[in-house]
Amino acid sequence: MASIKDVAAEAGVSVATVSRVLNDHPSVSADARTRVLTAVEALGYRPNAVARSLRTDQTHALGLVISDVLNPYFTELARSVEEEARALGYSVIIGNADERPDLQDHHVRTLLDRRIDGLLVSPTDGGSPLMLEAARAGTPMVFVDRWIPGVDVPVIRTDGRAAVRDLVAHLHGLGHRRLAIIAGPAATTTGQERVGAFREALRAYGIELPDSYIGQGDFQAESGRRVTEEFLRLPEPPEVVFAADNLMTLGALDAIRARGMRVPHDIALAAFDDVPWFVHTDPPITAIAQPTGELGRAAVQALVDRIEGRPSTSVTLPARLVVRRSCGEPSQTRRSTP
Repeated sequence: MASIKDVAAEAGVSVATVSRVLNDHPSVSADARTRVLTAVEALGYRPNAVARSLRTDQTHALGLVISDVLNPYFTELARSVEEEARALGYSVIIGNADERPDLQDHHVRTLLDRRIDGLLVSPTDGGSPLMLEAARAGTPMVFVDRWIPGVDVPVIRTDGRAAVRDLVAHLHGLGHRRLAIIAGPAATTTGQERVGAFREALRAYGIELPDSYIGQGDFQAESGRRVTEEFLRLPEPPEVVFAADNLMTLGALDAIRARGMRVPHDIALAAFDDVPWFVHTDPPITAIAQPTGELGRAAVQALVDRIEGRPSTSVTLPARLVVRRSCGEPSQTRRSTP
């Protein structure tokens, strides 16, 4: 295996010059840089990442703590983060919080101990002192999808309010008036925001959202099943169940089918967080889609900018309504609202 001395000899430069080129130091001439990179390629030299991190105080590794790796939304987000990080010369270490604040903080603490260069987090709740402490200590950090109010770091997120308004307008146009929501955890910003947007959209049509039509879920399938069963036991069940994430939608669908009911003939179903398998259900599920790949890429870029000393700001991207056939739409209907 070639060493850095072999590269220096092949390029006709000093070992120090090779090191500067590999660490992208601006003091190296264009000619020397070309000769070093040519020698690196010819010899198949690969620098030792650990040794390099000791010299530069950088590991070229990012930490990503996601809320639930089994949730298809976060799986896609993690993939886009890894792809973008790799393109920028960074590797990614992933921690799965499983929607548990204690496990989230365990992963954050472990990643910081491993001297990662920066941290991407989708918080499981809004009250982690560890996150605030890390931000105040100057740790390069970015929140993605969810955020913690009061922690001054960039937030890369989706604004779903317009898409929720589009969904309610769509449901109202189909004649639905009794609309219920399976909410996400009240401790999360996304859980709060989606309920607020739904309530506001209903009020625009003079429809109130009674407490009995708000079911408290936890972004897990079992909670979607439990809440839907509660809705179906009401003296006047809702005409539509809107689940605030894809896994709770799956649980809701299970509960409806367990009763021998059909979507949308007996009850309509809509979701926040579109996923590929929604097109394969019978009927395909009307959903609000987030630009997940764009979120992941923007989050990595914002974090790398902070690590490398460039300005970094929050980014908010719009969600969109994807109309299918789970709410009583005509069979030929399939459209996307920008």
